[in-house]
Amino acid sequence: MNQMQQMIMQAQKMQRDLQKALAALDEKEFKVSKNGMVELTVLGSKKIQKLDIDADALDPENKEMLEEAIAMAFDEAIEQIESERAAIESKITGRAGGFGF
Repeated sequence: MNQMQQMIMQAQKMQRDLQKALAALDEKEFKVSKNGMVELTVLGSKKIQKLDIDADALDPENKEMLEEAIAMAFDEAIEQIESERAAIESKITGRAGGFGF
């Protein structure tokens, strides 16, 4: 087997490994809680799995704070997902961003 064939086989293995790892990430749950008011569970695919809002937070006087807590929880979950995705890509391909295509 020549060097070019070895490189192609290695790249194909890396691609399969990356796809497998990213598929597992898509199913992983990321949980974030904010101010005891909101608990948000987001899948690695960035789909909201569950949103729990504390009953006390539903007071009309808490509307703005509740909205902010939800937004902050979602932003934090997305940051966690993106960070883990970058770590997976870097581990498998040796660089963030995967293969770049």
